This record gives sequence, structure tokens and C-alpha cells, in this order.
Amino acid sequence: MQISPTTPCPCGRDQAYAACCGRYHAGQAAADAESLMRSRYSAYVLKDVDYLLASWHPDTRPATLSLEDAPGQRTQWLGLSVKRQVVTGEDTAEVEFTARYRVGGGSAVKMVEHSRFQRIDGRWYYLDAAG
Repeated sequence: MQISPTTPCPCGRDQAYAACCGRYHAGQAAADAESLMRSRYSAYVLKDVDYLLASWHPDTRPATLSLEDAPGQRTQWLGLSVKRQVVTGEDTAEVEFTARYRVGGGSAVKMVEHSRFQRIDGRWYYLDAAG
């Protein structure tokens, strides 16, 4: 899926895509765990599998990832709300957020997650969803 550089960023920040998550999708390192988490949300919206895999921690990264929708079951991302970011160490952080989406013509679904992130060699990576 393509998006214009001037389109509002899907992550919900009040910035254009190019000035927000687009720069991370183009290779710039995210400044913090929240920025990485927001860029991963935008990657789900844009179906950017390569970015999602590249920003996943090597110890927990799946071998493959498919974002293909089943026929008639298109996923529509409806919004992101970041509850909080907590720095848990020099190179670790956690982000709590709610993402809303709808599949096909179904009701909206809320996905609440508490994610853990780790910085390796100056780059943040999604580690996993905390219990």
C-alpha cells in the first residue's frame, strides 16, 4: 500500500507521514520505543512486512509474516492511542497502547497491548508483548 508523504501519519501524531513514521520506514533509527511502536502500527496499516520484520528483535522475530487479508475480510485500521511509555533500563522500554481495527464488515475490535522494546547498537526493536 502506498501513501503520500504529505498525508497525515497513520500513527496518530499530528504530522505528515514523511516527517513522522515515513522516515523510519525509509531507514532512520527511531528515537525511542514509542516512536518505533508508532512506526510499526503505521507499517501494519501500510502492510509493510519488510519493515515489521526488520524492526522485530532478532531473538523473537518470526521467520515469515503475512498481512494478506482473506477474501472479503479486509482489515481496516481505525486508530492508535498510546497510554504510556516507561523507560525500564538504559536500553529497554515498555509501551502500553490500544489499537482499533475492523475486519470485513464486522464490529470494531480493540487490541490492548503492553509491549517490550530493546535498543541494540543504537536501534530500537520490538521484543514482545509483556504478560
